[in-house]
Amino acid sequence: MISVLFVCLGNICRSPMAEAVFRQQVKEAGLEDHIRIDSAGTGDWHIGHPPHEGTRKLLDQKRIAWSGMVARQVTQEDMRQFDYIVAMDDSNRRNLRAIIAKQTTSSDQRGELEAKLFRLLDLVPENKIEDVPDPYYTGNFDEVYDLVAAGCAALLRKIKTERLS
Repeated sequence: MISVLFVCLGNICRSPMAEAVFRQQVKEAGLEDHIRIDSAGTGDWHIGHPPHEGTRKLLDQKRIAWSGMVARQVTQEDMRQFDYIVAMDDSNRRNLRAIIAKQTTSSDQRGELEAKLFRLLDLVPENKIEDVPDPYYTGNFDEVYDLVAAGCAALLRKIKTERLS
C-alpha cells in the first residue's frame, strides 16, 4: 500500500484539509484500497483536537468528509513509514528535515528519507505561490482550499505515474 502524510504546523487547518481533499480525490479515482492517507503537525498545541472550524465549514460546503479526524504530532517513525511526506510550507519542511537529521546516522539514510519529503505546491510549478498560506493566521480558507485541491490533484497524478502505472 502507498502511504501519504500531509504535514503543517498544528494539524488543524492545512494538513487535515489536504488529507480530506486527497482522500476524496483518491476515492473518486477508485484507489482507496491502494493509498493510505494521514496528516500530522510539527507542533503539539492542538493534539486531539478536530480540524479548525474554518476547515470543517469549508469541507462541509464542498461535501468532503472530515469526521473523526483529530490533530496529532508527527513522529520520527512517520519518516520511515510513509512513502510521500508532503509539507505545506518551507518552515514545515525545515522542521521535518530536523526530525530526519535526529534519527539518521548516515548521509545515505538521511538522503533516502529526505527524498520522500517535498512541499505540496512544488507539484504545481505553474502556481506562483510556493507555500500554502496558513489560514489560522490569514482567515482565507477558500484560497487554501484552491491551492490544496490543485496540489492534491498533482500528487495523485504523480503517484499514478510513479507507483500505479
